[in-house]
Amino acid sequence: MADTPVPVLALTTGEPAGIGPELAVMLAAEEAPAARLVAVGDPGLLAERAALIGRDVELVECTPGEPLPTPRPGMLPVWPVALRAPSRPGELEVANAAYVLETLDLAVRACREGQAAGMVTAPLHKGVILDAGHAGFTGHTEYLRDACGVDEVVMLLATDSALHAGQPGWRGSAALRVALATTHLPLREVSDALTGPRLARVLRILDADLRRWFGVAAPRIAVCGLNPHAGEGGHLGREELDVIIPVLEALRAEGLTLDGPLPADTLFTPRHLEGVDAVLAMYHDQGLPVLKYAGFGRAANITLGLPLVRTSVDHGTALDLAGRGSADPGSLRVAVALAADMARRGAEVAPM
Repeated sequence: MADTPVPVLALTTGEPAGIGPELAVMLAAEEAPAARLVAVGDPGLLAERAALIGRDVELVECTPGEPLPTPRPGMLPVWPVALRAPSRPGELEVANAAYVLETLDLAVRACREGQAAGMVTAPLHKGVILDAGHAGFTGHTEYLRDACGVDEVVMLLATDSALHAGQPGWRGSAALRVALATTHLPLREVSDALTGPRLARVLRILDADLRRWFGVAAPRIAVCGLNPHAGEGGHLGREELDVIIPVLEALRAEGLTLDGPLPADTLFTPRHLEGVDAVLAMYHDQGLPVLKYAGFGRAANITLGLPLVRTSVDHGTALDLAGRGSADPGSLRVAVALAADMARRGAEVAPM
């Protein structure tokens, strides 16, 4: 990859009662970041959390569109968003749900207007946003889909050793990319949601964005079946016969390289993963337990199908750890490095 400027990334600080704010100040102290980070959140909250965990961080308030201060270790630019109510570590406050969503809106706007090359998100708390009256909220992925006005997005998680653009295929058992055909749905709703058109859209996005963001020239995707033993020829469910197989056959005719549908209990083994660039699981808990076993804390969440770069951590708000200074910034570090790599590649291949 050719040398390109260090990208500016908007880092939303997530649920204020969780570990997101302190992870942001932890990264500010690192001397060789992969990107120029701008925190999106309440400066007073960040200052309080930095003091609480004993981190000496200089916070510099900025306005999107204005030049950022010269980067230096221990300095963190901030695009301010005001808390709606005081926040204490580990104690959720419904009034701050609007604050969390405003940080996302600001980051999206900055990316769309060219003020940031991408966005990285610290974890939010879905329950408190729902309790605040935002009915139907299911998470970052779907919220960003709607904010960007696209019809379909794909959730992809990748372990750190699978993040290097231009390095297709597996590099050891810990290197793994897992995408999801459906995301945050109750299990009883998955089969109805798994329609042929949706599955085709997901696979086309996955194929296209492996090329664009990861530099994989000819992606090979392994596809899980929905049912045990991939349906056992229809004896354990017909979704493979009626939906998945017809879609795979049609997309192979378009030139996509697709293996499957394969039983999920054997797909995630070295023999079946050899030479594969990504796995498509049919639902959230079919693929993500394997991914997190392989690299929890060293993985990142990527949203494909957006007109902007978005990555996130592979964990939740960890309310029980908030304010203690013991949270591990490893996943956020990976998410930042990945977003920076994607932003550089996107600028070279297809400027946004």
